[in-house]
Amino acid sequence: MFKAPYYKTDGKKGRARELPVSIFDGVVNEPVLHQAVKVYLANQRQGTHQGKSRGMVAGGSRKPWRQKGTGRARAGTTRAAQWTGGGRAFPRIPTSHRQKLPSKVKALAKRSAFNARAEAERITLIDGMKLESPKTATVRDYFTTIEMADRKILLLTDGLRESVYLSSRNLPGIEVRAFGTESVYDILWADMVVIEREAIDGMAKEGDDA
Repeated sequence: MFKAPYYKTDGKKGRARELPVSIFDGVVNEPVLHQAVKVYLANQRQGTHQGKSRGMVAGGSRKPWRQKGTGRARAGTTRAAQWTGGGRAFPRIPTSHRQKLPSKVKALAKRSAFNARAEAERITLIDGMKLESPKTATVRDYFTTIEMADRKILLLTDGLRESVYLSSRNLPGIEVRAFGTESVYDILWADMVVIEREAIDGMAKEGDDA
């Protein structure tokens, strides 16, 4: 069973906590991780690229010269691909790059990503960051206190915490997600995955009830 260091609200280090086996089961499937990241990056593509064919370019309705007798190659329009200002021969057209993963593969990929970070000791638990109002300095100072200011951090909160998100969005290298909404790419992107203790405790309780 994996354990993770734990920090209190004031930044002081507490006793290391065990991570729930329902997620941190030790399985790291690298091919599935690769597939999940590839699908994620493909789905980020907008697919709105487009070029103009000769039919989309204005002008060129008249034949530039007669068919025969000029000594030049025959031409029907100045909008053909070989002419300056003409359309492209095989233009790019809007295309959807959307891909899907089976739900079981997606779940395995996420568990594998969490396990990879746990094996590398890059999982940290903290007390919930309950901010009454957005305050960037508070979040920055907290991560400085626990010596993570210079790392890429994925902060997973117990549910949606708008004040935490608003406090962190101006800090470079910090991404905030509600626990359970993070992607495999988010987990692998981060140097440290910081999880609010309440989110993990909730999962452990659900596992005990099951």
